[in-house]
Amino acid sequence: MIQLLYKVIFVEMVLILSLLFKTPLRKLVIFSLDRVKQGRGPVVVKTVAGTIFVVLSSSVYSIVDIQQRSEEGGLLNPTDQVLMAQHMLEASLMGFMLFLSLMLDRLHHYIRELHLLRKTMEAAKKQSRSFEDGKNGNAEELKALTEEIATSKAKIKKLESEHEAKADKAIAAEAKVEALKKQSDRFLMEYDRLLEDNQSLRNQLASIDQSDNRKNM
Repeated sequence: MIQLLYKVIFVEMVLILSLLFKTPLRKLVIFSLDRVKQGRGPVVVKTVAGTIFVVLSSSVYSIVDIQQRSEEGGLLNPTDQVLMAQHMLEASLMGFMLFLSLMLDRLHHYIRELHLLRKTMEAAKKQSRSFEDGKNGNAEELKALTEEIATSKAKIKKLESEHEAKADKAIAAEAKVEALKKQSDRFLMEYDRLLEDNQSLRNQLASIDQSDNRKNM
């Protein structure tokens, strides 16, 4: 029993030292403890710890019982002295083993928390860098978009001025067409009047010719 306790304490001390210093063995120990804390591992560990605590309580009770008997009898016989020394040694070793187990569990927990915190900080830094890069990219895109808008406005103003010039030309051409139309109407009216005068002159000439013919007959 005592030799087993010494071995367990030695193993726990080695594990704690491997967790305290950054060595290749540290990752293996962390991985092993992660596997132990998965599935039914925590139940088994709690069961073993509970059993050791019960044995520790039994050893403490035996020590108290021997002390009470010594107080009643006055002196301890050699057998009680050996038993008391053995129980004290076992209780001390089991208490120290439970303490190291607790230290190992807490140390592993804090290392995992620190690892997760570092990952979170690295992710936050990467996100901040990507945000800064995106911000710079957005600034460049905004600048290019502003320049494009300014160019588009200049083109729009140019097209508006060209449209106004063409509109003025169209209005002037329309006015010229209207004037030519009016002039053409006047020419047509004058042509009709001349046709009527020509027809009237022809009628007059025809009547004169008829009267001359009558006189000659």
